[in-house]
Amino acid sequence: MTQLKTFNIAARLAHWAAQKPESAALIEMCSGRQIMFKELEQESSRLASGLIQLGMKPGERVLLMVPYGIDFVTLTFAMFKAALIPVLIDPGLGKKNVLKCIKQVQPHGMIAIPLAHAIKKIFPSTFKSIKHNVTVGKKWFWDGTTLNKLRDSGKTDFKMAVMGKDQPAAILFTSGSTGPAKGVLFTHGIFNHQVRILQEQFNIQPDETDLPTFPLFGLFSSGLGMTSIIPDMDSTKPARVDPKNIIGPIQDYKISSSFGSPALWETVSQHCLSQNIQLPTLKRIIMAGAPVSGDLLERFKTIVDENCKIYTPYGATEVLPVSLIDRREILDETWTLSNQGKGTCVGHPIPGVEIKIIEVSDQPILQWQDVTESDTNTVGEIVVRAEWATRTYFNRQDLTQLAKIEDGNSFWHRMGDLGRLDEKNRLWFYGRKNQRVITELETLYTIPCEAIFNQHPDVKRSALVGIGPKKNQEPVIIIEPVNTERIKSQAARQKFTAELLERGAKSSLTQSIKKVLFHAEFPVDVRHNAKIFREKLSLWAENQK
Repeated sequence: MTQLKTFNIAARLAHWAAQKPESAALIEMCSGRQIMFKELEQESSRLASGLIQLGMKPGERVLLMVPYGIDFVTLTFAMFKAALIPVLIDPGLGKKNVLKCIKQVQPHGMIAIPLAHAIKKIFPSTFKSIKHNVTVGKKWFWDGTTLNKLRDSGKTDFKMAVMGKDQPAAILFTSGSTGPAKGVLFTHGIFNHQVRILQEQFNIQPDETDLPTFPLFGLFSSGLGMTSIIPDMDSTKPARVDPKNIIGPIQDYKISSSFGSPALWETVSQHCLSQNIQLPTLKRIIMAGAPVSGDLLERFKTIVDENCKIYTPYGATEVLPVSLIDRREILDETWTLSNQGKGTCVGHPIPGVEIKIIEVSDQPILQWQDVTESDTNTVGEIVVRAEWATRTYFNRQDLTQLAKIEDGNSFWHRMGDLGRLDEKNRLWFYGRKNQRVITELETLYTIPCEAIFNQHPDVKRSALVGIGPKKNQEPVIIIEPVNTERIKSQAARQKFTAELLERGAKSSLTQSIKKVLFHAEFPVDVRHNAKIFREKLSLWAENQK
């Protein structure tokens, strides 16, 4: 790609509009709409012009509450061009948490569907900082303008703002799967780094057709020059996707690449196996958002071409990607060890990333000289240094201080995860730091302990939690069964419990776990529907007899 004169991430759109003007940029399955790269470039410029004419000023934060689709992508690039800062909050966080996030970020403008504007009227104090309103759809009794009027007022010859690499580009909120949802501040330089790294690591070509099931990856696809097919699904509920709405587009558009959560691919792969469906056009599948099981990867042997790469990268909103491993290495080398309770291998550091393991601490660590590094194969806290790591949480200096360690002119990001580095410098994930269970005699880690119980054929998944005082907890394993018949009667429960305790007693990792509980359906994170909310399960377990 030609050298950019500006770090504005929207310059990538202009590049592809010049390179492939008549190629489809986005195709929306639910509406049948499509937009070419030239049209996407012109339309985003027109909307950028309209937003500035409306009175929005460069540097202002604008809340974007629009479902993932053509309007979402066009408006996001329009804001980048106008040097506005889109604020993206996952609606699946729930009303209370979304309102907290809005209050924290104090947006100057709001571009949203009618329902969000109606909620704004009900909670005026939360939205009091907003001066400019745009409704995507029909406007009712609130002020502001509509997307259609904005489009009519804008001009396509809008001059994109020249941005430096450290200038703010967007605020993306974390999923809040552990602790409060936090507004992560991205710069234009970070976005450009991420696009380049994704292209290099996954060998993405601009003539490919992509099926991104998560909005951020949809934006990356456009920046990479790929045609994005936007599936007919609720992106906040990937586990509940109708598999036909993923399989159909893959077959019809000969899709070569797709990103999705393990929960989505669990649903899709089960359907493919039961219906004997193959997806031979896929060259690349990226699964992220939670640990990916070898059982899920194994299932793809008969679904995709043998040369299809299935990657399970590790990262977080604050720094993505961090490390990378593919299906072959997991199935050939690491999954057997994972089943023995040695953690989930998430691969080698991406070029440009440094990973270190340090002694676990729940307190801020201000300077790198205060850190105690851990030896190879010693479990500790995962910290990462990379040029594309985000520097700060917006308006949350307290949380920034907990997550960053200063080191000269750079810094390390504390992932909030536990793990180890092996002799090949591969990273093994052991679970979230704040979900470890500290008993009187030892510390238990979620991923290794759960792996022992997950071997039982009637266990869908398990969750390790602690009950009682923080430093002297009783470990409890909670089981979500595959077959609810196994927990219907008292006798069935007792038999199942005995089988599980017998299994646990055979491993030194789990022999101290003496309490088993059953839960019909685990609460999971809203973004990927795959991370288990162990904090909620712990509270639930405290109240069980």
